[in-house]
Amino acid sequence: MVTAAAASVVAGAALLPNWGANAASVAEPTVDPGTRATFQRLADAVFTDRTDALVDKSDSGRGKPLASRFSGDVRLSSTLSHQEDSALSTLRGRKSRLAALGEKYSNADTTVSLDRTRVKGRHATVDVTETTTLTYEKAKANGPATTGFQAHHQLTFQADRQGTWQLTGIRDTDDGYLAVNQVAKPAVAAPQTAADAGPPDAPRASTSRNAPAKPKNFSATGYDYKAMAAYAQKYWKNYNPAYPDFNGEADGGDCTNFVSQVLKAGGWKHVPGDGTDYHKWFGNSEIQSDSFVGVNEFSWFALSSKRVTSLANVYQMDVGDVLQMDFNRDGSKDHSMIVTYRSPQGVPYVTYHSTNTYNRSVASIIASYPNAYYYAYRT
Repeated sequence: MVTAAAASVVAGAALLPNWGANAASVAEPTVDPGTRATFQRLADAVFTDRTDALVDKSDSGRGKPLASRFSGDVRLSSTLSHQEDSALSTLRGRKSRLAALGEKYSNADTTVSLDRTRVKGRHATVDVTETTTLTYEKAKANGPATTGFQAHHQLTFQADRQGTWQLTGIRDTDDGYLAVNQVAKPAVAAPQTAADAGPPDAPRASTSRNAPAKPKNFSATGYDYKAMAAYAQKYWKNYNPAYPDFNGEADGGDCTNFVSQVLKAGGWKHVPGDGTDYHKWFGNSEIQSDSFVGVNEFSWFALSSKRVTSLANVYQMDVGDVLQMDFNRDGSKDHSMIVTYRSPQGVPYVTYHSTNTYNRSVASIIASYPNAYYYAYRT
């Protein structure tokens, strides 16, 4: 994490790109190790500021945002600075909504590692990995003390002839934007296709806190729900090499692939056959059915096979149950998660890929995406 003192030192350091003796004649400047390090520290400051906006009483303890203290040779552009101010305001509002739901964070730790830097002319593209842990203010007995996630971002920098690099853009490169310190992108409704409307149709689940009791009989199905939770804990960040990794924009996301792996670890058996038939379900290192990796196809298989039943309220979920979301309410589900803990107060906690997240409360999900449609499945 960037400290205030470290940020001030970095901000004042003369870390110039290697333009050579005659800057005006150099068409392809390079970035020296010191400037790359400053790129990383500025990214760390940006995402630390976002996380701190969620921590109880963080506003009075931090002062002005860390990222605003960078000036000179590596700094935020004025446009991005305004965008980040808006993001921090949104996240403080999210903190208030979470507090109303009984969830507060007492501490946070964010670190950013630089994965790759590419320079072309006066433009630099920087890939980074953000790892964040948030500590619950009032951890419940036998409950998780923290929640955490790992997210990937691409930063764009632009330099002028004087060697001033400005951070001009931040793009989240995971397939999804479900990190608690990320601000949701505007939802754009997509045209509904025949496949999206295919049977069976899952009823939406309520998100109200006054859910009627729906206790889970853990011995009725023969599945091992402890094994499911253990698998999710082991592989939420370090992916199982026995399966392909679909994380990333080009691959469509790894969320349902991960949920299927968790269920398989707990005893779900393959149903072999045509991989495009949603009545089939199978997955290994070589081949996966559409229902093993696709959000909607999983729902169709799970319901048609009677391996799940729909729950009326998301707060009825327990360990091993599945939660899906439709962000833009267009009838096509976008994301899958699995419950890995339920607190004595009746709050389920979910774990998922893309963005890799462990034990995030359903209350936090709803506070971040109050307008999404939710679908809850009892396994």
